[in-house]
Amino acid sequence: MAIDRRHFLTAASAAALTAVGGGAGWAAGGAEDLVAQAGLSGEVSYLVADLKSGLVLESRNPNLGMPPASTAKAITSLYALETLGPEYRFRTRVIATGPVRGGTLEGDLVLAGGGDPTLSTDDLGDLAARLVAKGVRAVRGRLLVWGGALPYAAQIAGDQPVYVSYNPSVSGLILNFNRVYFEWRRAGSGYQLGMDARGERFQPRAYSTDVALAQRQSPLFTYSEQGGKEHWTVAAGALGRGGSRWLPVRHPELYAGDVFQTLARAQGLDLPAPQPVSSLPRGEILVERGSDPLGRILVDMLKYSTNVTAEAVGMTTSVARGAPAALGRSGASMSGWLTQRLGGGGARFVDHSGLGAETRISASEMVHALAALGPRVGLRGLMKGFKLRDDDGKILQNQSLRVDAKTGTLNFVSSLAGYMTAPDGTELVFAIFTGDLARRRAAAQVEQPAGGRDWVRRSKILQSRLIERWAALYG
Repeated sequence: MAIDRRHFLTAASAAALTAVGGGAGWAAGGAEDLVAQAGLSGEVSYLVADLKSGLVLESRNPNLGMPPASTAKAITSLYALETLGPEYRFRTRVIATGPVRGGTLEGDLVLAGGGDPTLSTDDLGDLAARLVAKGVRAVRGRLLVWGGALPYAAQIAGDQPVYVSYNPSVSGLILNFNRVYFEWRRAGSGYQLGMDARGERFQPRAYSTDVALAQRQSPLFTYSEQGGKEHWTVAAGALGRGGSRWLPVRHPELYAGDVFQTLARAQGLDLPAPQPVSSLPRGEILVERGSDPLGRILVDMLKYSTNVTAEAVGMTTSVARGAPAALGRSGASMSGWLTQRLGGGGARFVDHSGLGAETRISASEMVHALAALGPRVGLRGLMKGFKLRDDDGKILQNQSLRVDAKTGTLNFVSSLAGYMTAPDGTELVFAIFTGDLARRRAAAQVEQPAGGRDWVRRSKILQSRLIERWAALYG
């Protein structure tokens, strides 16, 4: 439903003053007790409102701009659903620039990405098999790969460790969430190392990237590029007996082309080495793959919090709107859209995933967006059910409350925003933001800083206690 912004923000401010002044009696004091008991450094901000009327029921620092972390993906979902619609599908195409005669393509073969963030190795394997089944047995020209459907970005956020897989490159050709699988195992006195692009049915070796062992304790990984190939080194002292992890890909077109070449070869179709191109050649579409509908993609994005999915979806939305779509500028395009849709506000997005350090939105703006825009596109139905925690931070097994929300976690930042149904059926909408920005800045380039896990654990306990409080008071 539409909510008058002036009424909404005035109510938020009034609720904040009541809480600070203690005029609401036990309700306000109880909330402050919960915040004190959490013992969090930094800031705590929240707002809860009645979904039907928009009436603010309780708030604390509701107009303070806070880093939303992955709850920003809820705004990205609204942005995309309103513009593209839930049935929108991304397309990946294989194009011929010349005719096919006697099984031979007299021209170039083009693997053209369409910004699909869910494209997998198995999907490429199926495209290769369909290409051969269509009668293509040889290619006289080149294998070209095109990712220009979306502007390229080497990474989503610059303050993350170089090796974390949740901070890969972004382009219009995305494979395996732009990650490569690194596996190691003991082999005699050393290690056997491997890099592949595994799916569920295919496991081709990755030739566009390699890894070497370095006799050191730290850093854990180093990264470099040479001749268009990605090179990693890994510290031998950190490997133990064996294991695996995903690493980010920075040259997604070469990676996808490399994998497609290998999969085509397995079907009997030898292709030349892939060559990225900046402009899409014209030609005939031989085979193509359509993604799942956007609504289904968003369900998985909100559940698994995949950053590259959020960036691809958000940037595709900006392209469709004719707005600036490069990573940082696309975030600003979404900021402008939200300000226009809410009739004002100061939200500032530098990306669509919430990974960037400078993104800010207030609890008031988040709740206003969820209440005014969410029901129109069925956002609650796309969100994952949220499990409450006990005072030790463990998941409660018998939860009576229905809570559908998006979580967000960064170093010394924890957020939660969504919808809840109180025991009497009253529907509430809320946002809870906690963050210690000084400690977050100090933990830049660190994957697991000292004290970070305990800080987030205490924040999540506070979120559960606040939700239980609101259900008891307003349900």
